[in-house]
Amino acid sequence: MSTDRDYILGTHEEEISRLGLQHDVWRPVALDCWKRAGITAGKRVLDIGAGPGYATVDLAEIVGQRGGVVALERSKNFANALREMIHVRSLSNVQIHEIDLMTDELPPGDYDFAWGRWVVSFVNDPSLLIQKLARVMPKGSLSIFHEYGHYETWRFFPRLAMQERFREHVIATWRESGGDPDGAARLPELLAGSGFVIRSARPHVFCLRPNDYMWQWPATFIEIYLPRLIEMGRIDQKFADKVRADLASAVSNRNALMLTPLVLEIIAEK
Repeated sequence: MSTDRDYILGTHEEEISRLGLQHDVWRPVALDCWKRAGITAGKRVLDIGAGPGYATVDLAEIVGQRGGVVALERSKNFANALREMIHVRSLSNVQIHEIDLMTDELPPGDYDFAWGRWVVSFVNDPSLLIQKLARVMPKGSLSIFHEYGHYETWRFFPRLAMQERFREHVIATWRESGGDPDGAARLPELLAGSGFVIRSARPHVFCLRPNDYMWQWPATFIEIYLPRLIEMGRIDQKFADKVRADLASAVSNRNALMLTPLVLEIIAEK
């Protein structure tokens, strides 16, 4: 692990940019979820695994000066990117804690909500994370999770054999890093074991065409992760070129479809 406590996808500028695109794509889904959950002016939100802070900034603007957001992030690069966004937007209602969710205690607070997207799927001990969350979330508060529930739903029609082989490499390296690409699968039992009651749950999976904006999200991920797999020694340049050629063939096919990985949304009450 790097001195910046790096992630498997990195914390470099290219990854920060990719995460910005990812947030833009998922922003309507998040905003709808937050509205249904009741996040509004004056609320206090614990943002778990905030990354470069794209969702943090949205939440801060929603809760306003009477509310606040406490952002937890272990990467110094990501935390600095968040600080820059807060400065540019003149936000004074965000606190940043550079902590590791696995080794540090979560900061206590009078939180109304907790929010985490693709966090349970990446930590090496989801049970410990939920236990820590239970210790700081007040009775009656809501915790919101957006986590991958079945990553293998990610596929193309017509089928792209090389993309499916790429997907399996992604899953393998994910698990080798200590995460779980189907992290939502254990959430119901983990939440119940820590005193949470699920109030609502819904799946998010999209069927995309090449001209859909969301298509760029997995396409950009492929382009960034192929070099990582080469660095790891899992694939060679020939493999990467075939994956790119497969993707290009789908982009040029007006009848091509892509299913996105299943994301499960869970809203649970403490």
